[in-house]
Amino acid sequence: QVQLVVSGGGSVQTGGSLRLSCAASGVISGRRCMGWFRQAPGNELQGVASIDEGGITHAAASVKGRFTISQDNNKNTVYLQMNNLRPEDTGLYYCAAKPRLLAGTCAINANSYTNWGQGTQVTVSS
Repeated sequence: QVQLVVSGGGSVQTGGSLRLSCAASGVISGRRCMGWFRQAPGNELQGVASIDEGGITHAAASVKGRFTISQDNNKNTVYLQMNNLRPEDTGLYYCAAKPRLLAGTCAINANSYTNWGQGTQVTVSS
């Protein structure tokens, strides 16, 4: 059973930075995707960024150049560094994982992810 524990988050002003962490236990071995998603009140779940076991990343257009996903495989932890935050980045942020099929990519499609951590609130004020 894969367990994902999310930490980080908080409240910052526009232009500020935050880092989220997602520590995995019972890790999906071999090929796998780890992703970050967010949901603002009244909105659907949105894909933010993903990374595969080899470090290949994907990011939503709205966060490219501002957010960076990375991982420490020794610690089974994935990070989301968020810089130059904007009010529209406000929401509940989730970490998720799924096995990656051979030659498959880690598209940031929430419906395809099988394991989810708890959400952490990120609030950006203007």
